[in-house]
Amino acid sequence: MATGCPMMKAKMETEHPCFGGDHSKAGRIHLPVAPGCNIKCGFCERKFDCANESRPGVTSKVLSPEEGVARVRLVKKHMEMKGRAPLKVVGIAGPGDPIANPRTFETFRLVREAFPEMTLCLSTNGLLLEEKLPEILAANTHSLTVTINALTPETGAKVYEWINYRGERFTGERAAGFLIDKQFAGLKAAAAAGLMIKINHVYIPGVNDHETLDLAVKVRELGAQMMNIIPVIPVGMFAHVEMPSESTMEMIRNQAELILSQARHCKQCRADAAGVVGEDIDLESLESRAI
Repeated sequence: MATGCPMMKAKMETEHPCFGGDHSKAGRIHLPVAPGCNIKCGFCERKFDCANESRPGVTSKVLSPEEGVARVRLVKKHMEMKGRAPLKVVGIAGPGDPIANPRTFETFRLVREAFPEMTLCLSTNGLLLEEKLPEILAANTHSLTVTINALTPETGAKVYEWINYRGERFTGERAAGFLIDKQFAGLKAAAAAGLMIKINHVYIPGVNDHETLDLAVKVRELGAQMMNIIPVIPVGMFAHVEMPSESTMEMIRNQAELILSQARHCKQCRADAAGVVGEDIDLESLESRAI
C-alpha cells in the first residue's frame, strides 16, 4: 500500500483516541442514528439497556440526523464549559451497522456543515463496505473500524446466526463465507483509498480463538493499520461462555502485536457514548437540563 500521497499521510496522523491518540486531549461522541443491521452476531444483544452498562450495540434511544447534530452541539458546549478535553471526533457505531443505514451519511453531511473541524469515523461489519466506499469517501470519513470475527466459513458459521444481503437471508457456512469475502474485499479497497483502518475482533474461547493470529496476518496484508482484540461479553448465543481473563487477553494481544499494532485501551463503548474514553458523560442528565 502506497503511503506517499498527502491524503494518506493526513489520515495516518490522528488525535483519534481509538487509533492511538491521547485520550486526555481528545473527546469523542458516538451518534446512535443507525438502528438497522444486516447480520446477526451470536454475541450481540440489543434488547435491553442499562445506563451504567458499557456494551456495543446499546443505546438509550435512536436519534434522527438532526437530533444527532443537536447532541454534538450540546456535548461540545458542555465539555468546553467544564474545561474538559475538546470534542474532536464524531463517530457512528450503531446500534446497527452504520453503512446499512442511509441516515449515517445524512448525519455526517449535517455534522460536516455545522462542525467542519470534526474528525468523522464509523464502524461496520464490512458486508457493504466495498459498495458503500464511494459514499464513505464522499463524506470525508477519516477512519473505519471493521469488525471481523472469523477467518474461515467453518468458524464464521459458529459466530454469525445469519446475514441479510439485498433482501435475501443466508445462514451457516454459506452466509459466513460470503460475509468474510465481502469483508476482505472491502478492507482492501478502503485501505487502497487511504482510509485509516482498525480491525475489531471479538475473541471467543473455544470458538474463534484458534484463528485470531492468522487473521491478524491476513488483515495486515490487506492494509489494516491496527487491531483491537476484545473479549466476548457472555450474552446471546454465548451466554454460557466464560469471559476471557485479563491475563489471557494480555497474552493474545502480546502475540498479535508481533504481527500488527494492537489497541489495548478499548472500553467496548456504547453506541451513544460521549466524552473522554473511560469518563463518559451522563447524556440523560445533560439533555434533561438543556430542555
